[in-house]
Amino acid sequence: MLTNSKYNAGEDFINEVSTIGRIHHINVVKLIGFCSDGTQRALVYEYMPNGSLDKFIFSSNSGPNHKFSLDKLIDIALGVARGLDYLHKGCDMQILHFDIKPHNILLNHNFNPKVSDFGLAKLYPKNYSLVSLSHARRTIGYIAPELISRSFGVISHKCDVYSFGMLLLEMAGGRRNSNPRAENTSQVYYPSWIYDKLIEDAIEHNVIETDTSIEIDEREKKLCLIGLWCIQIRPSNRPSMFKVIEMLEGDINSLQMSPKPFFSETPQIPSKVPHLNTNDGELITILEDVDELN
Repeated sequence: MLTNSKYNAGEDFINEVSTIGRIHHINVVKLIGFCSDGTQRALVYEYMPNGSLDKFIFSSNSGPNHKFSLDKLIDIALGVARGLDYLHKGCDMQILHFDIKPHNILLNHNFNPKVSDFGLAKLYPKNYSLVSLSHARRTIGYIAPELISRSFGVISHKCDVYSFGMLLLEMAGGRRNSNPRAENTSQVYYPSWIYDKLIEDAIEHNVIETDTSIEIDEREKKLCLIGLWCIQIRPSNRPSMFKVIEMLEGDINSLQMSPKPFFSETPQIPSKVPHLNTNDGELITILEDVDELN
């Protein structure tokens, strides 16, 4: 049920429903019907028997039989990334979701993910590089900085990339990114803790050659490295969803450590730490070009 039906009235509502109704992608939940009766608005989507992703990745909500392997988490991440890439570039209109979070990733009977809940989604012609957004409910913890202040950059599909990065980090850590009850104060904010841990890991394995107190699985590290790129403060420093797919499908040795993606007094990557791209030593800066906005 659409509670803010005054914003989904008449012809505009029908136009948006007809556009969303034409979306057919294995990783986007299918709209099968709608209701427009007076002031009442409702959307009917396909049923997803395994519910939402959040109950499977947060330890407090899942038992031992509901835990995904890291390989399965990467498969789920790839599915979500492909769904978002389709919404951004594969439709007649560019669709920005604006509310990517574990609760809005639904799982079918085979645990394949589908992006759902388009209550905040906006449709734009593909040639739009700038997006205006006057009012929207937003979920704390997944909000791109530019949605709070335009001083960080323009609103674009990179808002979804940011939210996806926060989702990846929660999938990797098996916990919410912010946990005020963490035993160690350094672990209250998981993205900051894992960034520092990856820096330490790179120093110890590549410079000092000592063992780490906490081992990070290569697949978990892969999710974290990509997630940290996605949550860069400046939208121009985040990869497109197409690039994210390439990163998820590629080898971890092709990934570099990102700059620190949040406000902190902690220094950026130490000069002694080698980048994680060991194939040819070439530095590759992830930047957006004009075409990526379309």
